[in-house]
Amino acid sequence: MLVVMQEGATEAQTESVIQRLVEMGFTVHRSTGVRHTVLGGVGPIDDFDPAALEVMEGVKECHRIVSAYKLASRHFRPGGTVLRIGSVEIGGPSVVVMAGPCSVESVEQMEESARVVAQAGARIIRGGAFKPRSSPYSFQGMGEEGLRIMRAAADRNGLLVVSEVMDQMQIPLLVEYSDILQVGARNMQNFNLLRELGRVRKPILLKRGIAATIEELLLSAEYIMSGGNYEVMLCERGIRTFETSTRNTMDIAAIPVLKRLSHLPVIADPSHGTGKRDYVMPMARAAVAAGADGLLVEVHPDPDHAFSDGAQTLRPEQFQELMKQSGSIAAAIGRRV
Repeated sequence: MLVVMQEGATEAQTESVIQRLVEMGFTVHRSTGVRHTVLGGVGPIDDFDPAALEVMEGVKECHRIVSAYKLASRHFRPGGTVLRIGSVEIGGPSVVVMAGPCSVESVEQMEESARVVAQAGARIIRGGAFKPRSSPYSFQGMGEEGLRIMRAAADRNGLLVVSEVMDQMQIPLLVEYSDILQVGARNMQNFNLLRELGRVRKPILLKRGIAATIEELLLSAEYIMSGGNYEVMLCERGIRTFETSTRNTMDIAAIPVLKRLSHLPVIADPSHGTGKRDYVMPMARAAVAAGADGLLVEVHPDPDHAFSDGAQTLRPEQFQELMKQSGSIAAAIGRRV
């Protein structure tokens, strides 16, 4: 159920409609825009007449939402969501770049990574302190020490931090050190984790699972938002297909589809989307042209000796060129990097 209040509707009128929705069995989520307040009623109720709400004072219109996801739907916030994290806006006119190594390895590596990405124009540094690896014998990350190292390097270079959370027990630690909590592809449908993140008041970067449909990605976002955390970004990072020439198949078409179906910002990860360094820059250009609100790119001072994902990680000079080319593409469609 979606109720749009009239422009200038009083707080008392809005509260009256909220109370009526609650009486009908809905959980109500409120979105206040520049001109209108939108009330999203979520619940299993199917047998109700929208006209019963449309006649209430202050109500402009009422619609039954038929999609399985309500809060993540474009109908809930037609103007789109802009996430504000410090001085950084994600979902606005700027294409925000998040860059850094796959994993935190040392103080020297993170200091150099932070310097490189900040000088090139990135606003957020990425890096994994807890690494979900396919093999139990692969490098698993430095844990809390890695988070401390990354936070210090970010602060010295005026950057925000995004890092992955793998289970509920890690949430307090990630909240302490990170500005954005990333949910990796393997955890997109870890519903217990998603529910806990709904109680967190930090932005969440939700990656699409390797075999997930767009609807499944939006339903995972719905889990987080239904807990009260509306600060969610969706990340297209490639899906698994029968193709073997790349690590994953980068679904560029998912970007405009998500922008049409949802109000949430969309981030593109061309590093995981291709798995090969030579293809990262072309896919980054394509993602910006397709309307992505941000890029998530792996960059390392010496990728050939990186502890993880070196094959898809850019060298500093390649990242500088990516920023330059992405800026040109963004300018052509009325945006900026």
